[in-house]
Amino acid sequence: MALEERSISSEQMYRIEDNGHSIFGMKKLLMMENAGHGLADFILSEKGPHLDGKKIISFCGTGNNGGDAMVASRHLSGYYGVDVTIVLLGDSKNIKTEETMVNWSIVGKMKSIKILTGTNVLELAKKEISNSNIIIDGIFGTGIKGKIREPYSSAIDLINSSDAYVVAVDIPSGIDPNDGAFHEKCVKADSTVTFHRFKNGLTGNKEYTGKVHLEKIGIPIDAEQGVI
Repeated sequence: MALEERSISSEQMYRIEDNGHSIFGMKKLLMMENAGHGLADFILSEKGPHLDGKKIISFCGTGNNGGDAMVASRHLSGYYGVDVTIVLLGDSKNIKTEETMVNWSIVGKMKSIKILTGTNVLELAKKEISNSNIIIDGIFGTGIKGKIREPYSSAIDLINSSDAYVVAVDIPSGIDPNDGAFHEKCVKADSTVTFHRFKNGLTGNKEYTGKVHLEKIGIPIDAEQGVI
């Protein structure tokens, strides 16, 4: 495989992001903005160009994967006639990164986006998902480890039982980004938008990833030096 096509592990991606941030000044908040904007553009290219009357639900975890989905939701909410809902799985006090917290704060102030959160979030989501057209899977990214706990497990079941078009952020939730194995269950996506480089776990998993689109997010290629 040529260098420009080589897939990477989650650890390599973390190191590349850190290099881009600390050495080159390409801030992680900018990476998240570019990732979410690219995700929104992909959805428009697949299901647009008009979203009038479409209902979009973003299932967001408390990590950067959820942050990417929040950014995409913000961009998509700007299109006439679209109905956007964000489902936060977990307590907002436990949001893991500054970048995701910034974007959570932004969407929380937007009247154009419906926010579902709290202990009964899955019950609320069930009512929304039945007539949704597009679902964004932003539950887990490359940081998944161990057993899938609640409410994430039931959220994956909800997504998989829907007839909506499912787009996974970076990698379908539940799939190990390094070896492609899945932890008990995983989201079955129609498409996956991955960032900077293909992840190892995407290979040979088309049944779950669907169409895979690579989105560059502005990380200098020089940030890979010493990593790949």
